[in-house]
Amino acid sequence: MNARESHVDHSWAEFNRQYLTGAIAEVRAALERYTRPETYTVPPEQAIPTGSEPALEALVRIFNLTPFERAIVLVCAGMELNAAFGPLCAGAHGDPAQPYPTFSLALAALAEPHWSALTPGAPLRRWNLIEVAAPQTTLTTARLRLDERILHFLAGVQQLDERIARLLDPLDAPNLLVTSQAAVAAAITAAWQRRHPWAAIQLCGGDEPSRRAIAAAGATAAGFTPYAIASEDLPANAAEFDVFLRLWEREAALTRSALYVDAEGLDKSDHKAERLVYRLLERVNGPVLLSVRERMRPPRRLMQTLEVAKPSVEEQRDLWENLLASAGVPANGAAGQLAAQFNLSSDAIRATVDEAAQTGAGGEALTRTLWDVSRAQARPRLEDLAQRIEPVAHWDDLVLPHHEKSMLHEIEVHVRRRHTVYEEWGFARKGGRGLGISALFSGASGTGKTMSAEVLARSLRLDLYRIDLSSVVNKYIGETEKNLRRVFDAAEEGGAILFFDEADALFGKRSEVKDSHDRYANIEINYLLQRMESYRGLAVLATNMKSAMDPAFLRRLRFAVHFPFPSPDQRAEIWRRVFPAGTPVEGLDPHKLARLNVAGGNIRNIALSAAFLAAEAGEPVRMNHLARAVHGEFAKIEKPVPEAEIAGW
Repeated sequence: MNARESHVDHSWAEFNRQYLTGAIAEVRAALERYTRPETYTVPPEQAIPTGSEPALEALVRIFNLTPFERAIVLVCAGMELNAAFGPLCAGAHGDPAQPYPTFSLALAALAEPHWSALTPGAPLRRWNLIEVAAPQTTLTTARLRLDERILHFLAGVQQLDERIARLLDPLDAPNLLVTSQAAVAAAITAAWQRRHPWAAIQLCGGDEPSRRAIAAAGATAAGFTPYAIASEDLPANAAEFDVFLRLWEREAALTRSALYVDAEGLDKSDHKAERLVYRLLERVNGPVLLSVRERMRPPRRLMQTLEVAKPSVEEQRDLWENLLASAGVPANGAAGQLAAQFNLSSDAIRATVDEAAQTGAGGEALTRTLWDVSRAQARPRLEDLAQRIEPVAHWDDLVLPHHEKSMLHEIEVHVRRRHTVYEEWGFARKGGRGLGISALFSGASGTGKTMSAEVLARSLRLDLYRIDLSSVVNKYIGETEKNLRRVFDAAEEGGAILFFDEADALFGKRSEVKDSHDRYANIEINYLLQRMESYRGLAVLATNMKSAMDPAFLRRLRFAVHFPFPSPDQRAEIWRRVFPAGTPVEGLDPHKLARLNVAGGNIRNIALSAAFLAAEAGEPVRMNHLARAVHGEFAKIEKPVPEAEIAGW
């Protein structure tokens, strides 16, 4: 706030104080005239300077108060601000035990009285401007008190009513909206500038931060202060709900505010919670926005639905370039790479640039920092849905036949160069279907499926998340698709590699439809296929039984890599690489070790157990330690130890 603004605010505050004091003096004079007519003097009439509306007159205008209702408000305000009002009211009542205003006193002492001011539907009680104490005898003799929020308003202090403030969060207008999002915000502004009847606006889309930013920008431009409430915080009790609604409508009128209902966490299977949201939309009088991932049916009021998406790839690229330039950081061509890989909101991109700029890095180091910070920005939503695996394996750690290793390299090329092919060369403009990069990894346990996913993630510098499909599949209709949708929606931001383990739980041969369960099982499969075909990252399905997969399903996957059981030569190579360089070894014979007919995963388990045995004995790892470890590994998998294969160890 600059000095001029501070002076203007102070001047209005002083003017407002003087005006309120003079108005209270008027009703005090009216009470004195009623009590002691002989001492009554007419107070001077107040003038309202042009362009400076005092809070009292704003209250009268907002709630359309009559002169009599205005006088009642002032009497109640006088009780709070002027110590003389208590004895004055007691004298007017002729009873020292009644040092407070009542409707009876108001009807007798104030000008232009009318009984309708006392009714529940009239402004004083309809908007809770005054509180009526539970009458001991009659309504007219009950004590009247000015509501605290209204007292603060008259004093020139704008502060949310504490009874609803804890449920509301202010929405700050965003620093920046890209062109496509600014158009949606402009539609909100246009709808609300038309005034009554107020249209409820529904914002739909998968990006809640963008919905929130657009709502704040649109409401602010229309002259409203936006506040957000989570749908789960709406009072479920009918009486409490009515109180909230009344207080919010009063607050919206006093502060010219709009309500943003965040229904991101609304479970549509919870019909009670859904009905509560509809009830709010149908009853609230004023501008209201509903923010949802998937559109809801319109309530019984005028509703406009607007689709919200994150900035397009081109908009994100321009945003990266502009923000990097503003921060004085050379982009070095990173903007295009970042926009192609990550699907971040404007705020997330800004936060990423700010964090990277603070490191002082430049050149390739800056590009790596921007990439890594962007990965971290995209993680939070997915962390709760899947297990992130920190990739440590390299290409040199993979022991696979040439053909299978070449296919993995081809997968890497498709992920790394998809922006060039899809965007720069125009394949994406031919249609979005089939642009997802999907792969099936099949083979027995321990043959390298998970390690290969790690290698790809490390080489591409992407996050790797393991999703256990056996935990995703749900027997209740629609729940499996909901779980899968949450995973894919969360993963879109960072284009992470999704590794679906235990794919057999969902992708067996699609059954011939015999009952409703078969039908919904097929729907679940088709839903996953559709999401994989449109997913901007790499989705990998892992199975031990490729033969159980439906050929029609396999045709919709771009890659199918079979991980064979390692041959003796491959097992010998795995044994050569299994021990880290710092592990002391002595007398190990890879060819003897390769006689043991186990997969690479078992070999790693045996090597690790042998290392602990050797460490405990204070010796280097020898063949005898490996022999002992073999017994432990086979006991774990409940198979007899092949003594002939470890003979001579």
